[in-house]
Amino acid sequence: MEIFSDNPNNFPLHIIDPIIRQMNELLKLDLDTINMHYLSDNEVLSININYLNHDYYTDIITFDLRDEFSQEAEIYISLERIKENALKYKVTDEEELARICIHGLLHLSGIGDKTEKDKKIMTQLEKKYLTELFHVKPK
Repeated sequence: MEIFSDNPNNFPLHIIDPIIRQMNELLKLDLDTINMHYLSDNEVLSININYLNHDYYTDIITFDLRDEFSQEAEIYISLERIKENALKYKVTDEEELARICIHGLLHLSGIGDKTEKDKKIMTQLEKKYLTELFHVKPK
């Protein structure tokens, strides 16, 4: 699998590749290519408005581009949201980035988070994978 990543802010991204590779295999996503984009809040908001008709800030947007010809996905992450959420939840930036990457890959596996029931399932799975795969004990 190829992982393409831009990092204009020199954010510590060394944990991302192993997360993506392990989750791709574990969730049987069969991705050949994943493009990771690390943006500002306003850039992610613009994508949210223009492509999803959602007028609010978010930490991650995931586009599943898989079809009969390509096994590709695009992920857009707000580094500002990562830093803010890390402070809010009293975790490191790296832990929050790991959680949100897992979140995005769970979306690619079909897990939603629109209803309260779905949010609960998503949160349980995030905690499970953070703990089991990356030895992070979520708060």
